[in-house]
Amino acid sequence: MTNGGGASAVLAFDLGASSGRALIGELAEEAGGLRTLRVTEIHRFSNRAIHVGDHLHWDTLRLLHEMKQGIRQAFKLGYAPVSLGIDTWGVDFGLLDANGELIGNPYHYRDPQTEGLIDEVASLVGREELFRQGGLQLMAFNTIYQLYAMRKANSPKLDIAKTLLLTPDLLAYLLTGVRVCEFTMATTTQLFHPERRKWNTELMERLGIPPGLFLDPIRPGTAIGPLTPAVQAELGVPPVEVIAVGTHDTESAVAAVPAEDPEFAYLVCGTWSLLGTELPGPHLTPETMEAEFSNEGGVGDTYQLLKNIMGLWILQECKREWDERGAEISFEQLVAEAEASEPFRSLIDPDDSRFYAPGGMNEKVRSYCAETGQAVPRTEGETARCILESLALRYRQALELAEGLTGRSFKALHMVGGGIQNKLLCRMTADALNRPVHAGPVEASAIGNMLLQLIALGRCADLAEARRLVAASFPVETHRPSGDSRRWNDPYERFKKLRGDRP
Repeated sequence: MTNGGGASAVLAFDLGASSGRALIGELAEEAGGLRTLRVTEIHRFSNRAIHVGDHLHWDTLRLLHEMKQGIRQAFKLGYAPVSLGIDTWGVDFGLLDANGELIGNPYHYRDPQTEGLIDEVASLVGREELFRQGGLQLMAFNTIYQLYAMRKANSPKLDIAKTLLLTPDLLAYLLTGVRVCEFTMATTTQLFHPERRKWNTELMERLGIPPGLFLDPIRPGTAIGPLTPAVQAELGVPPVEVIAVGTHDTESAVAAVPAEDPEFAYLVCGTWSLLGTELPGPHLTPETMEAEFSNEGGVGDTYQLLKNIMGLWILQECKREWDERGAEISFEQLVAEAEASEPFRSLIDPDDSRFYAPGGMNEKVRSYCAETGQAVPRTEGETARCILESLALRYRQALELAEGLTGRSFKALHMVGGGIQNKLLCRMTADALNRPVHAGPVEASAIGNMLLQLIALGRCADLAEARRLVAASFPVETHRPSGDSRRWNDPYERFKKLRGDRP
């Protein structure tokens, strides 16, 4: 295979909570002068949490090794990318000592060390102040609680650390030797003031978090630097430029939403579900706090007003357990069995805290249904249907909340990400919302990563042009309500009662 795009090839690393990929993006001229973006996956690797003692960690050096293999593979296949970008999940970080060396393995956001700390920090600062000064839904995995947990445990890591690097910035540093902090990731920490657009050093000092750990954020699309001479020599490659894209994978995914209307609603669908809308600035009203929405920095001087929803994690964990027991049921089989199962037999609240941690997920679903007086799922198909219907109803609730907060009325929902390959979930969402669902592209985070590289390289003018490029390059499947959407109304009322007063 050889590279057909020449100097237009870029390399995107898209790392999720269970796997990572290296993908090549090439600009191509089609008939009639139409420009398109061609995407090719060239390397895939697993990303598993590692239990060590009482803690859950990321295997950061393994991720670095796999990324190096992706770079090597790109050149082996003849692509010769001129740049690369990295996007990952949010909130997690590594600490560097005075010599620039990594201090231990970074903690995983599902590590139990932050249990109970939301209330403890809120008692010190106040919930309203935490939201106003951080802009985020108060969630236990946010960076603020991880650092506070380390301070409470008298961790010596905090005493010897000189620099904090969020995950994509850490990986970029290990490739380039350059330390940066990219804006979209900074806003996932709950320590970045959304109105002042700078680090909240007063809050850090109040909680015993050293303010000197944090670097001033750079804009998405800023060049970081080339691969170090050592990395070049190890891999036998030239000095590829590393570009800070929208390094939080959610923001890269939103950049790739091919929406024509500037006031659009999106759902980034994967392990997590992120439902929201793009705004010119943060939305910090008391109503936003009560609705438990977050304000995350986006690309192109935007903010994302969004709701974090547990997502397909619950089904993924159930499937993992079935596979370990020898069932070895494919997702395609699982969806078929779910579709054949009785509708609305039982529902769960996907955001119930019991579903957060790994392990025993099937039993957690069953116990939730039993505790709420519902039929307990008996088969894999019934369990999957319960999860998927519950997610679709949660999306309806979140979309209605977003409309109430912004005063916008969304005619449709754009779904992007790997979860849209579950067409049953897309159809259920269209019926639950009683409005069309535009599904695509699947590789939204990687594509958004590529778009920011192309903008930085001067090959795309801006975000609007980049989204037109997405629309021209990737199919979007529209799922329309079946015509019997009213049958979702009674289950929706049941679902809201299960959640009580929770927004």
